[in-house]
Amino acid sequence: MQFNSYIFILVFLPVFLIGYFVLCKIRPLAGKLFLIAGSIVFYLYGGILPAVVLGISILVNLLVSVLISRIQKYSRLFVITGIAVNIALLFFYKYFGFAITAVNQIFHKELTVSNLLLPLGISFFTFQQIMYIVNVYRKEIAFVSVTDYLAYILYFPKLIMGPLAEPRDIIDQLNEESRMHVNWANVASGVKIFSFGLFKKMILADTFSRAVGWGFEHLSEASAGDLFLVMLFYTFEIYFDFSGYTDMAVGVAGMMNIDLPMNFDSPYKAVSIRDFWKRWHISLTRFLTKYLYIPLGGSKKGTVRTYVNILLVFLISGLWHGANWTFLLWGILHGLLQVIERAFDKARGKLFAVVGWLYTFFFVNLLWLLFRSESIAQWFTMLKKMFKFQDMALSADLLDSFSLPEITFFSDALHLSKVFEAVRGLPMILFILAAFLICLVPENNYKTRTKRSAAGMILCAAAFIWGFLCLGGESVFVYFNF
Repeated sequence: MQFNSYIFILVFLPVFLIGYFVLCKIRPLAGKLFLIAGSIVFYLYGGILPAVVLGISILVNLLVSVLISRIQKYSRLFVITGIAVNIALLFFYKYFGFAITAVNQIFHKELTVSNLLLPLGISFFTFQQIMYIVNVYRKEIAFVSVTDYLAYILYFPKLIMGPLAEPRDIIDQLNEESRMHVNWANVASGVKIFSFGLFKKMILADTFSRAVGWGFEHLSEASAGDLFLVMLFYTFEIYFDFSGYTDMAVGVAGMMNIDLPMNFDSPYKAVSIRDFWKRWHISLTRFLTKYLYIPLGGSKKGTVRTYVNILLVFLISGLWHGANWTFLLWGILHGLLQVIERAFDKARGKLFAVVGWLYTFFFVNLLWLLFRSESIAQWFTMLKKMFKFQDMALSADLLDSFSLPEITFFSDALHLSKVFEAVRGLPMILFILAAFLICLVPENNYKTRTKRSAAGMILCAAAFIWGFLCLGGESVFVYFNF
């Protein structure tokens, strides 16, 4: 089930919130069981087979957690086994086909493998399973409760696309008595950030997605100017898509009085690649730092070891995103840029902030284009065509991607039709300006979610209505594929 659907907004969410708070009032355990049941229904909407994989993962990790907590003598063996099983399950469903293809290419074999249905959210729930068993091993979770464990893993706002949340943070909040009653201020804040997230997805991300889709479908006839814009549009698409989902997840959780961690902090304001990764997908960066980078030694074992650790972390990050050489190279290049920044840290510190922003935004754009490409060869082909600068004319079909019915309605209502006719590509220009404005000027939605004002209320209502009216064109979130 997707947040940007009629069934979620009009049926599932209101029924779930009412049932949850009513049962919490009767008995806290009943409310928690209802949360678990509701989360199962939410996930089952995507199909039975993916749910079977999630069920197997849950049973294995619950068993490992119990063994770790009760048989201390072999707890290290159990946690290593649990991590290995989680990684093996992820590898089988997400990377096995890619591995076979790579073997065929490298060793000129003709091995075949059946296409496997990728379970929704497997990358996210696998990492959260690892977080849970490691927390039990480190005694950050004192007692393994089946209901607490299920409530944490299955908690539907974060189940499919995060953000990745520490087990103790969610479990403690779910058990806090004061959070089991309706808090209308939190409901209002939740509706506000949910509405802004819906607008980001349905209006901004999906519009940019149409333009990006056209570009990749017409690479042979697209001009260099088209491809530069397609690169920029994908940079906006993936941000508004993923941060829009996160806003909606935070909003839904907020209505339940549960605080999910911030996942985005205006990443396109970053003035370095290191700064970018402190702002983009923050929960993943935190996970990789705590559960991989620091155990590897972090930056405490010399410069060379630090650089190796950084590259390894970003290699894992790239692979986590998908089974393709493009993701692998994307991760490695981000790691290399971080290593270069560390090596020239003092010199880089003397750069003006504007220069740092331009350099960062430029490389982030280039690497997002790699992220979106079907192959490394396709990425190189696009870059070669772009940087020859031979044809900078813009295609009419690319511009038409931004000709929304709403824009026509408002231009007619405000008697601006002649202006739109006179300025070629004006709808596209307005979308680009709006995207830069939203990315670079205001504070992050997460930080302002509790602030209330008349202007904020009007913007919230407009965002929700506009986004809701576009639900007929429901689309899948980019990170559903990961």
